[in-house]
Amino acid sequence: MPSLRRRAKPLLAVGAVLGPAVLAVPAVLGALAVLSWAEAVIATAVLLLGALVCGLAAGLWLLRRSVLALATSVSGHTRKVTEVLGQDRLEIARSLEEVGERLTRIQDHALPKTSREIQRAVTVQGRHDYEQQVAWAELREYLDVAPFMPPLRGWAASPDVLRLLVRLIDRHRPELVVECGSGASSVWIGYALRRAGTGRLVAVEHEARYAELSRDLVAAHGLDDVVEVRHAPLTEVKAELSGADPEGTVESAPLWYDLSRLNDLDRIGLLFVDGPPQATGEQARHPAVPALLPQCADDVVIVLDDADRPDERALGDRWVVEHRLHRTEEPAEKGAHVFTRRVPAVPPASNAVPEPEPST
Repeated sequence: MPSLRRRAKPLLAVGAVLGPAVLAVPAVLGALAVLSWAEAVIATAVLLLGALVCGLAAGLWLLRRSVLALATSVSGHTRKVTEVLGQDRLEIARSLEEVGERLTRIQDHALPKTSREIQRAVTVQGRHDYEQQVAWAELREYLDVAPFMPPLRGWAASPDVLRLLVRLIDRHRPELVVECGSGASSVWIGYALRRAGTGRLVAVEHEARYAELSRDLVAAHGLDDVVEVRHAPLTEVKAELSGADPEGTVESAPLWYDLSRLNDLDRIGLLFVDGPPQATGEQARHPAVPALLPQCADDVVIVLDDADRPDERALGDRWVVEHRLHRTEEPAEKGAHVFTRRVPAVPPASNAVPEPEPST
């Protein structure tokens, strides 16, 4: 140990100086004939033994001092460690108390609120699922469709919107139905027109590949004579047909279907606006009414899908104002708005007989 070596150095120095001198005394006495050489050797041995005993005693004394110093140091360190551990335990206890308080607040406030929100979301989703199942079953039974029908919901229209379209077809018996977009809904609308016994559908698709897939789907159900899937790529529309409003909140004119592919459409009785996709531009479906309304019948019915989205609600508001349409909101999973022309007020006939003035 460093402390033991440090304390032993002075003693070793004294022993190195005095030891040889003391051991030389018997030899000197022997040389002076004070002691015989045998007695001198014995005296030297006794001195060596005494020196050894003294060295051992000194070593034990130094060792004891070092052990006491070590014990004191260990005790001090132990006390410091105990104090540090005590402080850590106190901090841990305080932290646990804070955590407990936070957990209590979460349990008392956040968890009930989250639980209610989850329960409400599950309830709403369950209601939607039930309503879509009911609409799906009613559509299949009413239209007497093929055993394997293309799925609905998700990217496709929901069963409740298709049920609305079937009701409108049965009620108005349109000669021409135009669908912005194509796919599963085109097949269902085709079955509805076949059941009604009149009318045809033109489904407009901007992607050539999807148009071909929709044609194959229509052909697989034997609806070629009722449904036409027409490819009309997206092109930039004129400013008066674009989604840009006078206030400039919609900056760029969106892309819409190539109007040259739609010029032959006449007397549209039902217009189902379910495209283009929202990703093609802000208020991307706005041109449907200004572009096709001149080619529509007087009693045309316009159905806008995904009407719960802000973009669709905003463009619907503009249709109402700019084209004097009447809007009805129908309950549907993704929102459905139905637009019709406003009936103009009938002015009084010019040859009407005026009422007589009351006599005085």
